[in-house]
Amino acid sequence: MTNKPVAVIDTTVLIHLLRNNLLATQWLATQPTLAMTPISWMEVIYGAPGRNGQARSLTLLHQFDLIYLTPTDQAWAMQNLLTYRLSHGLSITDCLIASVCHRFQIPLYTHNVKDMLPLLGPTLVIQPY
Repeated sequence: MTNKPVAVIDTTVLIHLLRNNLLATQWLATQPTLAMTPISWMEVIYGAPGRNGQARSLTLLHQFDLIYLTPTDQAWAMQNLLTYRLSHGLSITDCLIASVCHRFQIPLYTHNVKDMLPLLGPTLVIQPY
């Protein structure tokens, strides 16, 4: 990826798309090209039921650009996990996904708003539908 991404789509939204959620599908049709992290890619593939589920998941995932984490992203995620794990119950994956949004200062479309707000703040955490 050479251009700055517009926004990142979180695993929660990808799962809604896989389940053919009408609101998710309608929302996605109005969006420019979105990106995702390898973390979300792996979460979706991990949860895919069987070979058919994997194939269906891959068809969806190919629609999105991938933003790979940098060492700086990982250090940011580690610091935020240390800061918010006990007080907010944040997960490793939340911190890693949020790290690329922090680096680019771009929105994260998610339904995991409660967990992402301490990491990115209200201007970058958006519940899409």
